[in-house]
Amino acid sequence: MKGHGKCLCGSVVLEVEYSSNEIAACHCNMCRNWAGGPMLSIDCADSVKISDEKSVTRYSSSDWAERGFCTKCGTHLFYYLKPANQYHLPIGLLKTDNDFKFTHQIFIDEKPEYYAFSNQTHNMTGAEVFAHFQDEG
Repeated sequence: MKGHGKCLCGSVVLEVEYSSNEIAACHCNMCRNWAGGPMLSIDCADSVKISDEKSVTRYSSSDWAERGFCTKCGTHLFYYLKPANQYHLPIGLLKTDNDFKFTHQIFIDEKPEYYAFSNQTHNMTGAEVFAHFQDEG
């Protein structure tokens, strides 16, 4: 499945191919600080094409990840896992007619009590997420 999106000012256009139709929510403190709430994203693996890399700032938020945003309007563009060469894009950024499903939530142990999703999802704590990626590596 292919999709595309652009930042608010249109300086950065993204073309992607989705790894699946599954949407995840990340409740980690860093995502909530960055996005003002949980990050709802879709896995695009390494298939992201960025139209104007000069308009993208890549912030190295940890040893294993970068967060990208438009340098002109500040739109959040991606979360990038360096070791896996894997992009996760905010689902709201993408223009699509595809049938997506909200299937899992990560860092559920860091989710504040003031919000909750009603969807039945697979939930993982931060420790479970890190263990999962160590098992894959």
